[in-house]
Amino acid sequence: MDQRLSVDWKVTVSTPAARAEWRIGELGVEFGIKRTTIRYYGQVGLLPAPRRTPAGYRVYGTAERDRLRFILKAKNVGLTLDEIRAVLGLRRDREQPCARVLDLLDRKLAAVEDQLRALGECREELLGLRRDAERTRHAAACVCGIIEQHESAHPAAVRKAFAVLSGPPASRRPA
Repeated sequence: MDQRLSVDWKVTVSTPAARAEWRIGELGVEFGIKRTTIRYYGQVGLLPAPRRTPAGYRVYGTAERDRLRFILKAKNVGLTLDEIRAVLGLRRDREQPCARVLDLLDRKLAAVEDQLRALGECREELLGLRRDAERTRHAAACVCGIIEQHESAHPAAVRKAFAVLSGPPASRRPA
């Protein structure tokens, strides 16, 4: 007795562009961020409050998803959350934000140029210190002749460069 089972399979594929709503976890996976980050953006006013399902899930629409993408891209090019908020505010007020973005980018480029200049001076300082080390390493010194015999050509630039390299002080680092 030959019995065959016939099964018709229907597969539905949902691409992000074809959808109209996403839960917070789905957006987190799509953009590679934690749900707490998305909630935080809502708390600080970068994202509007999401609609809630009867079960209490946060549901975001296409506009919020696009806005979240913008926020993440803006962060990736170095804008701070305050700068992003200002740009979003211009858009909300129906002003063209691109002039403000160009101004922010110009300021960031100038800051990078300053940092590169300070790092170059720091590099030269360290190279000079290393060159002099053979001569000064055995000099009479309280701790280390290499450092004690060295006269810095750019002490402020070196301190600034090392501050950039070291990051914020431990008291200001995120936990």
